[in-house]
Amino acid sequence: MQFGVFSVSDITRDPVSGETPSEAERIDAIVQIAEKAEEVGLDVFAIGEHHNPPFFSSAPTTLLAHIAARTKRLIVSTATTLITTNDPVRIAEEYAMLQHLAKGRMDLMLGRGNTAPVYPWFGADIRQSLPLALENYNLLHRLWREDVIDWEGKFRTPLQGFTSTPRPLDDVPPFVWHGSIRTPEIAEQAAYYGDGFFANNIFWPKEHYMRLIKFYRQRYAHYGHGTEKQAIVGLGGQAYIAKRSQDAINEFRPYFNEAPVYGHGPKMEDFMEMTPLSVGSPQEVIDKTLTFREHFGDYQRQMFLMDHAGLPLKTVLNQLDLLGEEVVPVLRKEIEARQDPETAKPPTHARRVEEKYGDQPARQPRPNANRGDNVTGGSPYQDSR
Repeated sequence: MQFGVFSVSDITRDPVSGETPSEAERIDAIVQIAEKAEEVGLDVFAIGEHHNPPFFSSAPTTLLAHIAARTKRLIVSTATTLITTNDPVRIAEEYAMLQHLAKGRMDLMLGRGNTAPVYPWFGADIRQSLPLALENYNLLHRLWREDVIDWEGKFRTPLQGFTSTPRPLDDVPPFVWHGSIRTPEIAEQAAYYGDGFFANNIFWPKEHYMRLIKFYRQRYAHYGHGTEKQAIVGLGGQAYIAKRSQDAINEFRPYFNEAPVYGHGPKMEDFMEMTPLSVGSPQEVIDKTLTFREHFGDYQRQMFLMDHAGLPLKTVLNQLDLLGEEVVPVLRKEIEARQDPETAKPPTHARRVEEKYGDQPARQPRPNANRGDNVTGGSPYQDSR
């Protein structure tokens, strides 16, 4: 299983110190958090996409390319790439470029986001969010797999003889997770294409996600990608760890109470009981995380939110030390011992290249610059007189 951390990129007042970091401080901090994640042995770092205060991650590919350049083995990913308000052509181009720069150490998670005003900012209608998401990904899927495409849909201008560049590294598209907290149609689309399904189960009771994940697994098998046990599932949740359980509860409570995501709502203890929120000693976090596979089956990626709600950078880095040194090694060992042998391996670029080519060298696409332009089909060098 892959373990990692993700950030929603909030800039939140620290309720203990009263200080609010600047954008520059938070951007610098997130790079340090990603580097620390690799240092302590985690596999993945992911960042969300937002275009409004109090968040800073409006350009995730730029940030992730920088992090990839400063790390050696860390997979960089997104906690949401907005499939509704981003043009799928731009997603195809930007994430293929990130794939090249990261030497394959990347993937992405698609989602509709949770900020309603973003739709008109980018010329989209929130009332069409679901059909828009489905159509945009249908196009994105083709852009990464067909060198030249003709396409026409409802929500963007048609494409004629279009080639997205750069082509995917090794002619193997980036792996896609479809993130959803409520919509079976997204689980259906993930299953149809044989992609991953990520249940960011921060808020809802486990029974809701059990239904979604079961549906995705059934449809994954229906479309012939493998058995239900071989479906690719990821989970998210927040953790706060201290050597002593009571210290963890006392330290995290003021941050929970004021958290933009779930503050001013149910008590922390109720939230801990109803959701994946884990606050306690390393062993308590281990024990709770191990229950997830009992509810959802064996899965491939576990992500933890650890920098939310104004937690200072020093505290987050200390949390990562505990996660990497005392929690994840035990989880790896315990999960490996309990995992069904039929469970699929986590998707990585190297593994997918091997599956496609075996012992043969990977294809390196070289688009033909002389095949004609994307408007008339004529030669780009033709005299226009």
